[in-house]
Amino acid sequence: MKAIKDSVHDYITLDPVAADLLDTRTLQRLRHIKQLSTVRLVYPSASHTRFEHSLGVYHLASRALAHLGVDGDRARHLKAAALLHDVGHGPYGHQTEEVIARRTGVDHDEIGDLLGDTDAGAVLERHGLSVDRVAAIVRGEGELGQLVSGELDVDRMDYLVRDAHHTGVPYGTIDHGRLVRELQYRDGALVLAEGNVQTAESLLLARALMDATVYRHHVSRVAGAMLERASERLLESDTGLDVGAFRRMADHDLLVALREHVPELGERIEYRDLYKRAIWADLSATPADVVELTHADERTAEREIADIAGVDDRAVIVDVPGRPTFTEAGSRVVVDGVPQRLEDASELVAGLRAARRAGWRMGVYAPAGDTEAVAAAAEDVLGVRAGPIRD
Repeated sequence: MKAIKDSVHDYITLDPVAADLLDTRTLQRLRHIKQLSTVRLVYPSASHTRFEHSLGVYHLASRALAHLGVDGDRARHLKAAALLHDVGHGPYGHQTEEVIARRTGVDHDEIGDLLGDTDAGAVLERHGLSVDRVAAIVRGEGELGQLVSGELDVDRMDYLVRDAHHTGVPYGTIDHGRLVRELQYRDGALVLAEGNVQTAESLLLARALMDATVYRHHVSRVAGAMLERASERLLESDTGLDVGAFRRMADHDLLVALREHVPELGERIEYRDLYKRAIWADLSATPADVVELTHADERTAEREIADIAGVDDRAVIVDVPGRPTFTEAGSRVVVDGVPQRLEDASELVAGLRAARRAGWRMGVYAPAGDTEAVAAAAEDVLGVRAGPIRD
């Protein structure tokens, strides 16, 4: 058995399948995709990669399987899925996810097509594992799929701790050891054992705090929106780059391509010369129809705002996130012998749900010299009430 030293979990022991998978190009590409993409423009030490995160998920999955008493062929498929769960990510991870999905109809957790003809798929087949079964687990299907992609999954347990460790913030600290030990299956559903309401609450609280301070930091939001628009323009240009090749890029590949072909945004992203917030509005200040804007609607609004403001139509970005959700509230924990949804067993969930709604913001971004004109035009086009902004 090969062991790898990890900054979060200490030594991670690899089984023969994992050891062979690590040597594939499919997994090695993840060394060059940062886990927190544009968040590292806010937290300079957040330079960790999806490669090390994948190792962490594999490690926690292995521990969970041991506590759950799952072994043999099922365990081998689950551990392979845990290690491979992020290979569907494009460059900059979640920041280009929607760009890829709009052109392919495929989400990042659909990896079947990526494994079929790759070196990773060949490794699975050589070890007697089914590519289709591994892909189904990554999609969250079946009993074991919940462990990799569900409300109590080991993916979330690793990234919260790892992201907190590398950003230096204390908010993602959770007792992942207890979480893994207390998992059990009840009627095919993954739940936390009796006496773990507070354990489940700690996972939700960590996620809520990391969302507010790290994942949804306004600088990362602005940079991410710029990166998405730049990626769209790259794919629309006459470079010959198709979405399949785009999806297989690493972070540095995309940055080089953007600098060459979309320099008005690529150079700004590379040197952190970011747009500023012209509008930064919460739910109460945002009309309901604006909250529901589609991607095409956002692009139309950008052109209208730019026209009224008298600026270049590519110098305005409208960024409307989806309505705030709290899927982790559906986590199940055993209370008085009966599995219950955490939102029914915990009074804390209601407060966290309200905090998630209070933290929602829609933004309109523009170069620093254009923000006042763009803000006035955006108020006219979108009907949003602009409040004071501190940059």
